Amino acid sequence: MILLGIILLIIGALADLAFLWTIGIILVVVGAALWIAGALGHAVGGRKHYW
Repeated sequence: MILLGIILLIIGALADLAFLWTIGIILVVVGAALWIAGALGHAVGGRKHYW
């Protein structure tokens, strides 16, 4: 999810498309939150670990 967000950020910046930039930021933030929650040992999506 983080990788997809970064790709969308790059495409949005190169093509000057604001909606891709916004979606990319949202995906990076949500992906980072899930990654941090999984690393801290919290259940993410009903799983003890997120992969």
